[in-house]
Amino acid sequence: MLAVNTRAEIDDFLAQMRLAVVGVSRDPREFSRRLLRELIERGYDAVPVNPYVGEMEGRRCFCRLQEITPPVQAALLMTAPEKTEQVVRDCVAAGITRIWLHRGAGRGAVSAAAVDFCRDNDLHLVAGFCPYMFLPEAGWFHRVHAWFRTRGPMRFSKV
Repeated sequence: MLAVNTRAEIDDFLAQMRLAVVGVSRDPREFSRRLLRELIERGYDAVPVNPYVGEMEGRRCFCRLQEITPPVQAALLMTAPEKTEQVVRDCVAAGITRIWLHRGAGRGAVSAAAVDFCRDNDLHLVAGFCPYMFLPEAGWFHRVHAWFRTRGPMRFSKV
């Protein structure tokens, strides 16, 4: 079962202004690239992580979380679920304790093994949401998506 997040946990993650975005697509038209650009436009020091690209959106792209200098405070994972467990292990190796496992309309990054690993290692985990749902002044689609997701089986606690 997925973690049920409080809004305070989500806000805590989003308060981290230096964060890695892992699994960003090489295709600038893909959702992950749009989200990376949105975070940058909102003032985040968003660091792309993709082992197949040297630069994205004018920023150095790192192959692995452990290579990022200076280190980041949090990591947003937009990886395939079968790769997520290794990436959360990389987070621990890099000293990252705040992790967001993205999930929007598709499969997302969430895997049971990754969630269990995060719980077993006392990591601050947001699992199963898209950051757009909680960013101020997000588009209407994201607000509607948030409304449905936070009142259904993936809801978060208001505490």
